[in-house]
Amino acid sequence: MVIQLHAPTVKPGSPIQANVSLARLTSFRVGGPAEWYAAPKTLDDLHECFEWADTHSVPVTLLGAGSNLLISDRGLSGLAIGTRYLRRIHVDRENAQITAGAGVSMAALAWKAAYLGWSGLEWSVGIPGSIGGSVVMNAGAHGSEIQDILVQATVLSPQTGEISRRVVPDLGYSYRTSNLQGSHQLVTEATFQLQPGYDSAVIQAQTREHLERRHATQPYHLPSCGSVFRNPEPQKAAWLIEQSGLKGRRIGGAEVAQMHANFILNRDNATAADIFNLIDYVRNEVYHRWDVLLEPEVRMLGPFCAA
Repeated sequence: MVIQLHAPTVKPGSPIQANVSLARLTSFRVGGPAEWYAAPKTLDDLHECFEWADTHSVPVTLLGAGSNLLISDRGLSGLAIGTRYLRRIHVDRENAQITAGAGVSMAALAWKAAYLGWSGLEWSVGIPGSIGGSVVMNAGAHGSEIQDILVQATVLSPQTGEISRRVVPDLGYSYRTSNLQGSHQLVTEATFQLQPGYDSAVIQAQTREHLERRHATQPYHLPSCGSVFRNPEPQKAAWLIEQSGLKGRRIGGAEVAQMHANFILNRDNATAADIFNLIDYVRNEVYHRWDVLLEPEVRMLGPFCAA
């Protein structure tokens, strides 16, 4: 047992809180508490969080907006930082660019562009995530990806406090990944290049069509993280899972979706362990049948143990 002689304290007005449930902050709606949690609203708040963690030798975990995470039922030690309140949006009409904070949802950004009559983000309206996470993982849909429209990303290094601006060649993009993944660097905002001059009603209609198509083919009525596995191109994860007879397979309250086999749903008060074990089960079944080891898109944080 480690005895802390001087337990960390926070000053009044600090964004840092103790023992905060993370289940309500993730799209899976599962997970234990954070020992400490902060959702800064400004860069000054963010710097304060990192300085506090450094002063008290507290490890930091970056959560983003919680849309692509599976957090252990045992929670997270140290300080967890969410970016859901970093929601500044700036429109540069002269250059047809939009700069959005890490906590802005992809859906909100897509609709903002549509109302302006700017094309380029219609495909992103159904992505269940925020700007920060989408930039890090090179989110994509319908043949388009973040790297196609990204001008630059503003990145903060927690270790040094240094802020840098990265352009696409700096980020090492490939399918659903970048060199920011696992780097402990935080995207605070990003700028996107769009195509102006369109009829706003037309772009809105196209954006709505993309959203309706996703809702018709993907199960958004129950908690999930979106697609669980990366597609092992040229094959599709959903097809491999479906052909393995795994649609509807359940472990505890977690279920492989009937509508789209690459979704795992929190069907009935699932635990994080239920979801983790179902992910592990699906990977093993697909590997044994097809000799393809599926790679999860979802980030898993905290202690897990396969059943």
